[in-house]
Amino acid sequence: MKDKLLEKNENYKKIEEVIKYIDENFKDQPSIDTIAKYIGMSKYHLIRVFKEYVGVTPIQFLQSVTLNYAKEHLKESKSILDSALDIGLSSSSRLHDLFVNIIGVTPKEYKSLGENVEITYGFGNTPFGNALVAITKRGICYLGFYDDSSKESVYTRFKEVWAKAELKEDNKKADEVLNSIFIKKDKKFNLYVKGTNFQINVWKALINIPDGSIATYSDVAKYLNKPKSVRAVASAIGSNPIGFLIPCHRVLGKSGAMTGYRWGIERKKILVAYEALKNKES
Repeated sequence: MKDKLLEKNENYKKIEEVIKYIDENFKDQPSIDTIAKYIGMSKYHLIRVFKEYVGVTPIQFLQSVTLNYAKEHLKESKSILDSALDIGLSSSSRLHDLFVNIIGVTPKEYKSLGENVEITYGFGNTPFGNALVAITKRGICYLGFYDDSSKESVYTRFKEVWAKAELKEDNKKADEVLNSIFIKKDKKFNLYVKGTNFQINVWKALINIPDGSIATYSDVAKYLNKPKSVRAVASAIGSNPIGFLIPCHRVLGKSGAMTGYRWGIERKKILVAYEALKNKES
């Protein structure tokens, strides 16, 4: 299983590079041969791996560039959160066939910055790049993606969230947890989060956005009956400590712009496209 995650991780890094290249050179309309040469892959292998993640070939992606897809998809997603509530997703929410439950820390734990909370953390591979994952007895408390240049900043952010917790590094345990999320896709996860009541309510709203769908910051604010609090909602989304399982990548601006993703815009584009493809096939 670890080898499978490593292989997917390496493929993801290549696809991320391709999307970066397309974003930077789309005005030149590079050919598939040019893209393949840049990335150091045969064009046939590139097409296969790219389509596995993004659902279209590199040239099709170049022609539409995810923004166009997002704009069209948002037209169908105005009431996506209301629809989620209508079908009973307000407590345990569907996410990639997973069921996610958010548990907030107690006020005492919040004020003490996690003092006396025991956390096991580690670094490992996922199909969407490297990740730091952390676990307590009550659930997963952190999941942050990183690239080679951002590993230290992700670790620093994790320590800031849980400043006084008792930390123990265990990369083997991290591999097991990441494997259960991304490969085995276990049926239920508890998420143990530290945030204000408002932030936790925003994060709960995010897990009500169905797999393969997207919403806007305004949608989330309206869902929370705070239509004028779009900036506060955006700030809460930006402080999300658990990537992927709390799917902040599914929230876009009204224009469909892919902005404001802590773990990289290319990763956000890949996640949105990958989930849209999976949803279409299911």
